[in-house]
Amino acid sequence: MKLLVYGINHAPELTGIGKYTGEMVSWFSGSGIQTKVVTAPPYYPNWRVFDGYLSNRYQIEIIGSVEVVRCPLYVPKKPTTITRLLHLLSFSITSWFALLKHVIWRPDVIVVVEPSLFCAPATLLLGLVTGAKTVLHIQDYEIDAMFGLGMMRRGIFSKLAFGAERWIMRRFDRVSTISYSMLDRAKMKGVEAEKMLFFPNWVDINFIHPNVNGAAYRIKWEIAETQKLVLYSGNIGKKQGLEIVLETAQLFKDDSRVQFVIVGQGAHRLELECLAKEQKLSNFHFRDLVAYEDLPELMAAADIHLVVQKRGAADAVLPSKLASILSAGGHSLITAEKDTELGFLVEKHPGIAERVDPENLDDFVRGLKVLLEQDTKVANETARNYAVEFLSRDSVLPRFSRDIHELCGFSRDEYESL
Repeated sequence: MKLLVYGINHAPELTGIGKYTGEMVSWFSGSGIQTKVVTAPPYYPNWRVFDGYLSNRYQIEIIGSVEVVRCPLYVPKKPTTITRLLHLLSFSITSWFALLKHVIWRPDVIVVVEPSLFCAPATLLLGLVTGAKTVLHIQDYEIDAMFGLGMMRRGIFSKLAFGAERWIMRRFDRVSTISYSMLDRAKMKGVEAEKMLFFPNWVDINFIHPNVNGAAYRIKWEIAETQKLVLYSGNIGKKQGLEIVLETAQLFKDDSRVQFVIVGQGAHRLELECLAKEQKLSNFHFRDLVAYEDLPELMAAADIHLVVQKRGAADAVLPSKLASILSAGGHSLITAEKDTELGFLVEKHPGIAERVDPENLDDFVRGLKVLLEQDTKVANETARNYAVEFLSRDSVLPRFSRDIHELCGFSRDEYESL
């Protein structure tokens, strides 16, 4: 079988969508599927093209046995609503030309990853020309997030955007996404139930596990064993609403037992750093992203992990970092409304995490105090057991592989015999 994966983010990006797309491609290629990729040069989460890559020309890279075509794109220095749209649009335009070369290759399946939905029309057209089956894999509902977070006002434009989204989604052979509530949202947008696939983000439970010593990072950051390390690791953007962590650190400034660390990059980091300097907080620190191979030690170093989002984002954007936290047996504080995927997760699995309302400082501080009173040196068994049962890479990826083989006409017995 020939598989073409199409999306703006890919390896060697270490966080977010690029990480998962890269691992998916590697797994498919390793399982004997002929796989090619059309993507952009890596730029996330720093919003700066990585060294060794170019933003203004096409490049072909071989990763393992996979041909990866990198397409030019505009990367704004300071992302705003308009510049983000131009950024996504630029890739959708330049990648059209890269897709044309695959008409001759004739893939059996094309998987396009949202964002960006701008890439969906080209995917459908290539599928029509080549006879390939098309799969829209939704990591973020970018239109829902855009209007739900107030990045753009609702009105005629929003009606047109949601209408176009519904029209496009219904024309794919399959629509997959990473949570059950996001599948429900796809159904609300008119996707037929028999077309929907559950394809959650995964974690390597053998790589990230509780039996790891995180002392090296605590020593490096000068955080004593008697102190509680409250960690946020990942993208630092507007949708996270990390100001609440800064406000909480200010309330704890006289309690030297609690230290807050934010690890990562993103468009909003500089602004947060300036705010922290203005407030002269000695318990609030920024660190750069760590290498992927060091992730287990970083997870183990923290007493409490933060999964922070603004109101309205929890079902549009399911935080990918949560899988790693759960696999590490981490104690986590999650901001999410009660009736969202994360809210249902905490309710269905008591003890898996502490949930608080988004953008509610009093509730955030209350939840943090609950966790601070727990023995966070002992792994959260509820979290670890959930990751093992539901999020293991060795169960998620084979299931999706079986789904796309069945889409191409393979029976389950034929797939098992491959």
